[in-house]
Amino acid sequence: MEPKQEELLEQLKTKYDAIGQDVNKHLNGLLHAKPITYWDYIHTDALLSLQIQRTTLPDEMVFIMYHQINELLFKMILWEIEQVAFHKELTTQFFAERLGRISRYFDMLSSSFEIMGMGMEVDQYMKFRDTLTPASGFQSAQYRMIEFASTELINLIDIRFRATIDRDTPFKHAYDHLYWQAAGKDYETGQKSTLIQLFEERYMDDFIVFMQTYNTLNLWSRFKSLPEEERKDLQLLNAMRHYDHTVNVLWVMAHYNAAGKYLDSGEKKVEATGGSDWKRYMHPKYQKRIFFPDLWSEEELQNWGIDNLEGHKVLTKI
Repeated sequence: MEPKQEELLEQLKTKYDAIGQDVNKHLNGLLHAKPITYWDYIHTDALLSLQIQRTTLPDEMVFIMYHQINELLFKMILWEIEQVAFHKELTTQFFAERLGRISRYFDMLSSSFEIMGMGMEVDQYMKFRDTLTPASGFQSAQYRMIEFASTELINLIDIRFRATIDRDTPFKHAYDHLYWQAAGKDYETGQKSTLIQLFEERYMDDFIVFMQTYNTLNLWSRFKSLPEEERKDLQLLNAMRHYDHTVNVLWVMAHYNAAGKYLDSGEKKVEATGGSDWKRYMHPKYQKRIFFPDLWSEEELQNWGIDNLEGHKVLTKI
């Protein structure tokens, strides 16, 4: 036996001894294992069986696959955020590198709206969308989790109610005043739309637990927990600002513009499938969704979502 093989066997024995397993049984098991294939590893057949249309209109397939791709990217984003949130010895380099990954995923999401904007016939969309009511992209639970994992809850509260909510506020009360509740809730009567009701029946309990988990582990809290000198790291600061602007301005506006092509396409203006006033709900200048508010100047905050075409300035000094 070659020295390299002996070394590998010894490492395997050490690995399985540590968990109380007999290495010989695992080696015997390898004799009967099938070789891995691409289609088995990726589960291609299962993945390609998930596109099920509700109509006979061909462009509905584009719509379904586009949103499924979004959800896969959201899962990638949550995976990267988790690496930062639970890192025991977090460094500015690791933090900035993971934010870079996340921003690139959102860059893909932003540019991919052209797939819908240029890839579906308006007439087809306006027909098959009626079969989707009251479902809406609003009901993406993973996207809401990305928000919870990115910033402190106060930054996600409807701007009208932020002064009445603090860290001692019960999570359920904070949840009821999140900015996106405005898409389907009458705050005077407390009545919620079917869109919101169905969403909460499925996910609200999960959201409350997730909110509690990330209450002090979200990206903003983790940044603020770093030593003062490390919070001045330009690479990290620019990565934070880039992520914030990419998610809360560029991606939102790409979504806004794609929706406008279809919802404003006819003589009669229409609501989003969930029934919301989509223009006022989506545009960042109204809700000012900002994950890391202290990293922006007063002028940048005032112009949030207005000068989105110019992007954000890269910091060259503190």
